[in-house]
Parts: sequence; structure tokens; C-alpha cells
Amino acid sequence: MTLRISQLPLGPIETNAYIVNLEGSNQAVVVDPAADAVAIQSSLAHSDLSCVAIFITHGHWDHLCAVADLADETGATVYMPVGERDFLENLSEHVPPGVTGRSCSPDVLLVGEERLNVAGISFDVLSVPGHSSAHVAYSACGHVFSGDVLFAGSVGRTDLPGADWNTLLASIRNMLETLAPETVVYPGHGPVTTLGKEFSSNPFLGDLRIEPER
Repeated sequence: MTLRISQLPLGPIETNAYIVNLEGSNQAVVVDPAADAVAIQSSLAHSDLSCVAIFITHGHWDHLCAVADLADETGATVYMPVGERDFLENLSEHVPPGVTGRSCSPDVLLVGEERLNVAGISFDVLSVPGHSSAHVAYSACGHVFSGDVLFAGSVGRTDLPGADWNTLLASIRNMLETLAPETVVYPGHGPVTTLGKEFSSNPFLGDLRIEPER
């Protein structure tokens, strides 16, 4: 099973949205439609794809601003963690000045541990709190969409409401133990990386590289 994945850095802080489809299929999932539904729709049309689902990793505004418009235009089902639905349902209360985004309600609420069969692809939902209280990641076919948990050479902030450093580190440890080192990581910001590369060289993960005393 081969996935085709397009990365679209969108919005004022270049948050990555991803268009994901199974090779040979015209159905696609959009992960974290950060902003500019027109640009996302244009990219879909260029590849002759139809968005059937929207996956949200967490509720921070920069991952949500195009959700309502894209869902309205495509009829796609919106999936997001249940503990973060308030961010989407009351988006205007969370966006900074000068940023626009419409509120809407998610269709499917997640807690982690689910398996979603969407657009011909089987996705495993991972509970990875720490950057936010109910953050999830989506794993499929050797790829993981990590939101703001893990980046190339960095990790998610823990100075925000609902964030916690020890919880974030435990979530990353769980990803490292659950997924193969060659798993490709598609983060919420910045370039693509792999779990193995981050385990070996990410300066924020030094504690995970220390062998426990026996």
C-alpha cells in the first residue's frame, strides 16, 4: 500500500496541512487544514482528488482555520480529539487578532486507540498528549502525522495551557516504542523527518537515550 502525501505550509506561522491519498485512489484525507481552504481545494483539484475526511491532531488555532470552510465545500467528515472540541466549536475565542476562522462541530470524536478506515487507508489513532491535553497523532503505512508533538530537531512547546513536559516526553517515548524507527514523521511545522533520526539526534530527547540502571 503506497501513500501519496502533499505538504502545504499555510497560514501566518506556516502550519503544515497534509493531503493524503492511496495511490490509484481519488479519495483523500486532509490532516490539519491550517488556513486557506482555497489553496487546499486547488491542490486537491490539481491531483484530481476529493476530500472525504478531515483529521485534526489538536485544537490550537493554527491547525483549524480552514476546517469549517473545507468541510462545507467538500462534505468531508471531521475527526478530532474529544478533549479539544471546544477549540473548534468556539474558534473565534482562540484566534489571535487579524486571524480569521469559522467555528464548526466535529463529526467524530476520538480518544486514541481507534482504527479509522478512510479513503481506503487504515489509520491508527495514537494518544500523544503533552503539547496539548488531548493531542492525537495518526499513523498509517509507515507514516505518522505528529501534529505539534515532534518536529525535526525539536518538540512541541510545553508552556501553553494543558501542556506538560513529562507528559510530552512520555508520549514521544510511546511513539518510539510503538512505531518502527524508519517511520516517516510529518510534523505540524517544518520539514519531514523519521523517528529513528529524532531518537538518535534530537537535542530535546536526550533523556530517552539514557539507558535505565539495572
